[in-house]
Amino acid sequence: MWIYEKKLQYPVRVSKCDPKMAKYLIEQYGGADGELAAALRYLNQRYTIPDKVIGLLTDIGTEEFAHLEMIATMVYKLTKDATPEQLREAGLGDHYADHSFALFYHNAAGNPFTVTYIQAKGDPIADLYEDIAAEEKARATYQWLIDMTDDPDLQDSLKFLREREVVHALRFREAVEMLKEHQDSRHPY
Repeated sequence: MWIYEKKLQYPVRVSKCDPKMAKYLIEQYGGADGELAAALRYLNQRYTIPDKVIGLLTDIGTEEFAHLEMIATMVYKLTKDATPEQLREAGLGDHYADHSFALFYHNAAGNPFTVTYIQAKGDPIADLYEDIAAEEKARATYQWLIDMTDDPDLQDSLKFLREREVVHALRFREAVEMLKEHQDSRHPY
């Protein structure tokens, strides 16, 4: 069952119009290590993972959609007062020509989202290690985004997202250890 609260998981504030920062943030919207790829990866992996881990993948996968919503809000707030010239100067001219101010799933370089970003091997340990790596890559990207802005309000929201990636990686590590402890020679999981 879905329960949706009509509020963001964490407040998103920005201090100024900054289309260049919005361009960089789009990486976490439609990039390989972004929130959409993570949500789809985890919710897809649920179907070939032991029952003990299904709930974890569901919880984290749905939380990634909440993070996607936060990124979309940041991009909107950073560009809502931008002129077409400012968007062009920020490297978003192609995006504006195709989508105006609408969001579209692509990375910061403008490459469209692709399902090749989503990994699923069908082996629980391999998939969970992939998930740990995905969370660590997202954590690193959030740190780099924090480093790229001087907006303390935006940094606050990005720090929240960075810390959630750390928590997710820890939960996946715990799941790996739990599965390894319960392995036996006839049935590995």
